[in-house]
Amino acid sequence: MIQITLPDGSVKSFNTNSTPMDVAKSISEGLARNVISASFNGETVETVTPLTTDGSLILYTWNNDEGKTAFWHSSAHVLAQAIQDLYPNAKLTIGPAIDRGFYYDVDFGDDVLTEKDFKTVENKMLEIARGKYDFNMRSATKAEALELYKDNPFKTELIENLEDGTITFCDHSTFTDLCRGGHIPNTGIIKAVKVLSVAGAYWRGDETKPQLTRVYGISFPKQKELTEYLALLEEAKKRDHRKLGKELELFTFSQKVGAGLPLWLPKGTALRERLENFLKAAQKKAGYEMVMSPHIGQKELYVTSGHYAKYGEDSFQPIKTPKADEEFLLKPMNCPHHCEIYNAAQWSYKDLPKRYAEFGTVYRYEQSGELHGLTRVRGFTQDDAHLFCTPDQLDEEFKNVIDLVLYVFGSLGFENFTAQVSLRDPENPDKYIGSLENWEKAEQAIISAAKDKGLNYVIETGEAAFYGPKLDFMVKDALGRQWQLGTIQVDYNLPERFDLTYKGSDNELHRPVMIHRAPFGSMERFIAILLEHTGGNFPLWLMPNQVSILTLSEKYEKYGEKVLNLLENHEIRALVDNRSETIGKKIREAEMNKTPYMIIIGENEENENKISVRQHGGDDLGTISVEEFSEIVKTEINKTLKQF
Repeated sequence: MIQITLPDGSVKSFNTNSTPMDVAKSISEGLARNVISASFNGETVETVTPLTTDGSLILYTWNNDEGKTAFWHSSAHVLAQAIQDLYPNAKLTIGPAIDRGFYYDVDFGDDVLTEKDFKTVENKMLEIARGKYDFNMRSATKAEALELYKDNPFKTELIENLEDGTITFCDHSTFTDLCRGGHIPNTGIIKAVKVLSVAGAYWRGDETKPQLTRVYGISFPKQKELTEYLALLEEAKKRDHRKLGKELELFTFSQKVGAGLPLWLPKGTALRERLENFLKAAQKKAGYEMVMSPHIGQKELYVTSGHYAKYGEDSFQPIKTPKADEEFLLKPMNCPHHCEIYNAAQWSYKDLPKRYAEFGTVYRYEQSGELHGLTRVRGFTQDDAHLFCTPDQLDEEFKNVIDLVLYVFGSLGFENFTAQVSLRDPENPDKYIGSLENWEKAEQAIISAAKDKGLNYVIETGEAAFYGPKLDFMVKDALGRQWQLGTIQVDYNLPERFDLTYKGSDNELHRPVMIHRAPFGSMERFIAILLEHTGGNFPLWLMPNQVSILTLSEKYEKYGEKVLNLLENHEIRALVDNRSETIGKKIREAEMNKTPYMIIIGENEENENKISVRQHGGDDLGTISVEEFSEIVKTEINKTLKQF
């Protein structure tokens, strides 16, 4: 007999070689019908995997992220079989599950897969799914694996890097694929599929290697869910930040300037400045000091910090100067510069904490195929800050940063989020710098603060930064998509690398603890997500133009200017549209520009010294005084712009 521990802490006895499905059946028939994946002692297993030792078991359904991962991973196998059946000369490479769906990278040779072929592939996938073929894992020797894929150089390369005795295949129907496991019981669970798009992708992400066709797809256990998802995709297209950014005249790109380097137009620049000023005001109240650092630094600076060893290959190439032994890098991170700012003076424990903040622009090389609007760029501005404190101050400082992040989210309408405690991967210690003792202290500090603040948090192993653990905020937008926004990190390691010290009450030198923090993350990515979350209808306090004053004719231009001056006295941003266009056209254009309020001015309004107010979306607020309207605007702003 073996002892199986369930998530609620209960322990059940089962015969050796019982499967996760047997465990599910012992709990309820309903669970057994719905379970599609499992985890045993932290390792993903199939529902039919024999369990031979005592251990902890978690059962997953479609409602769990892990269940969706298994579902989409299995669907990638079905996609691969469909492609192999339809394109016999195609060479398959890899096909993982992703956040939403799955993809498979394929070398189609002389064939081409285009959008007109999507339906054929979908029909073939559904035909395979209806066969209700079981997914079966089996082991193979390295020689057997190489023989199977002797005509596929991509799979051969993967196998050559695997150790004999660790190689496994997954079989279903007549199809076999190199795979580590993690599947649903059978293909019949897949009821709805959609091929979404194709894109170019270099083999293993290397621009020097062959370009493949990446086929993206998604699948569901019910047709209704696919229908709802496709409707969501259509809404997402309308909210695409690249589309809205162009329509609202916020930013642009130029091939002459360079891919991945956004250019901010006047309206976008004003939007960024408002966001910056909003955070600067909160930071000032919280005791931060603003600093500035250059856009480049000596290579040795990033060697000291460890960034060059970890990210040097992904950075822009070193900049040479006329001096032979001098090398500079475009700044990939602000933290080494802030360490040197701290090092510019000698500090006592009475001086700490020091809180340095900077809207610092950094540069990281991204492959051209991975660039995407503002969400994946090569130059971006971080709302960065680094706090240097004593170990005794760490808990309070970390909690204060959590409060600041929550203030930012609350003022910008991000209410649905989960905190993720990102820890190191104990199986891969080479990924990190510093002592185990310091890592354990840092990780415990984050978990303790998250608990004390009552955050809804999850723990993710292996997601830490190379120098320290993190508290990442995973936000769901209006379309239900999850984004990582805002991060707080505890770091004992850079203070050691940069020999940072302060004089303690014992008159001895001690190491400060460093907190890295960025509520926005990057201005570019944050604005992109905010655009898509709001559909361009930003909170009123943030809108570039809060009011459009629309005159019925040029006769009322003078009164329009008077209303504009009165609104500006109330610190309301407005503009006068006195063009010789019809009022209908002016209203339509104001609506397209997402203007929150429209003031219509004609003879009656001028005679009564009032204004007629229309809200974005068509609601008519009637004829009121400028003072009454100003109160409406201030009340709305106060409802959304929280006090810090």
